Amino acid sequence: MAKKSKRGSGPRPGSNRAERVAARKERQAQEIAPVERPFAGVAAECDLVALRSFVASATADLTLVGSSANTVRLVTVLPGAGPALVREENGTSVALVALQTEPEPADPGDALSVAIEWAAGAEAGETLTEVDASQAKALPDILDPTASLDVTVQKDFNWWIEGQSDPAPQIVQMIEQANAAIRPTARLVGDFVGAPWWVDAGERAHVRWVRPEDEDDVMAALARVHAAGGLTLGEGSRFAGSFRTHGLLVPVFDLDREMHHQEWTEGAEKFNAALNEALASDAELTSAERRSRDGIRGRQVTLR
Repeated sequence: MAKKSKRGSGPRPGSNRAERVAARKERQAQEIAPVERPFAGVAAECDLVALRSFVASATADLTLVGSSANTVRLVTVLPGAGPALVREENGTSVALVALQTEPEPADPGDALSVAIEWAAGAEAGETLTEVDASQAKALPDILDPTASLDVTVQKDFNWWIEGQSDPAPQIVQMIEQANAAIRPTARLVGDFVGAPWWVDAGERAHVRWVRPEDEDDVMAALARVHAAGGLTLGEGSRFAGSFRTHGLLVPVFDLDREMHHQEWTEGAEKFNAALNEALASDAELTSAERRSRDGIRGRQVTLR
């Protein structure tokens, strides 16, 4: 009788080959796994997440750690979804660095760091088409970690051709298409933790509130607030659920879209105070609060 082949049985546990195979699999898993919080370490983290995840057209001048030959302006997206370019605006070199890019970077924080560093010294007319993040500096070493973002929400994408007297026809066409699809968006202004953003999604409006705390802590705090009857932004609002993006939890409220976004500020302030108080509690969740937490965990939102 022929001997049974051992081919395909894999390396013996404890052998050198087994160790090499295990190490290779671990490296592959690390390469595939997304970075937990790519924008951690900077005060602007929550707004960076919002601008990358669901804000269509917005800009914000950046405060850098080192010197810069150009004004460096963060933008949501550039024509063609490239990472960065430099142009002349009223005799000044302005570098535009985008958060929403194609292809998707493995680490959006490293990609942003590289693009900002390039933009700080590039010449007007230059374009960064590809980011090599292999030697990226940590984002807090490039972007002032204490600086928040003063975001200007744009009603359209006409800033793509600002200062250009004869833009290329394909860019004009891109702008027309992008403007037709844009959704009204606004940042709620107040003494808030995290970044609450109002978005008119068509049939209804939402507040999507990016929170900086640990996901489990926010879930527990939401459960406390819900059990106490405070999981609301006021009349005309309804807690819809939450989603997770770039390592942060984003509670979502459905809103009466007939109301102006500023009309939700008072309700948002009350909810913010209640959630902060709940986050400060270290008491065990009650049975009612645990039921609330389980219900909230089951209400995950898909962005559209």
